[in-house]
Amino acid sequence: MITKLLKKRLVFIFDPVRFTGNMTIQVTVPISKTHNCDESSGSAKEKLLVIACGMIAREVQGVITQLGLDHIDLTCLPAEFHHRPVKIAPAMERAILKAKAQGYTRIFAGYADCGTQGALDKVLEKHGVARIEGPHCFSFYIGNQNFMDRDERHLTHFFMTDFLAQHFRTFLIEPLGLDRHPDLKEMYFGNYTHLHYIAQTENISLQNNAKEAAKYLNLHYSYEFTGYGDLGTALHQAAS
Repeated sequence: MITKLLKKRLVFIFDPVRFTGNMTIQVTVPISKTHNCDESSGSAKEKLLVIACGMIAREVQGVITQLGLDHIDLTCLPAEFHHRPVKIAPAMERAILKAKAQGYTRIFAGYADCGTQGALDKVLEKHGVARIEGPHCFSFYIGNQNFMDRDERHLTHFFMTDFLAQHFRTFLIEPLGLDRHPDLKEMYFGNYTHLHYIAQTENISLQNNAKEAAKYLNLHYSYEFTGYGDLGTALHQAAS
């Protein structure tokens, strides 16, 4: 596990490339069963293509529906790149080149920096593509300014989103080997005190999932409804 202090906030990013233990990581999340990451209609020249992280696909589609942004098409990079941020920038470049070959002239990246340490920004600047402001999705869901203004207590909070609440077992427990090696929980989560569920929707089932996750990780549970946060503003501005 790697914990990174980004913008004075602790963020959980697991990168097997940098992990020194003997563990094989394979992540399979059935994204296509929960939302379609290839929504398109009409001429590409008339559209804004959003190339997003699979972890926020449902939320991007929620904003599109809420704001009536029918001229936005959506495609997604694999959600499991959250565990392997080194893969995000090269995959984004391939996706941008493919989109341009398909005729898209307006492209927006549905990512924050997301652990790429500036590598994503270099690719986006090269191709004239903007992204969502902020260090990671936890920040833009809470609201980047709000996130920055928070006190130091949040440094030991493990943030959970709707996606993570829904896919906790398949996206965290199994890939990290916690089901096979429960003793690893202390290694990965021992520095955390709380599981803080920042909810994009008011969903009792997901709240129960998050509570169970907190219990499983031996963390105190806290809840905050954020909605889509700065994601809605970013997509609205990009689509204007």
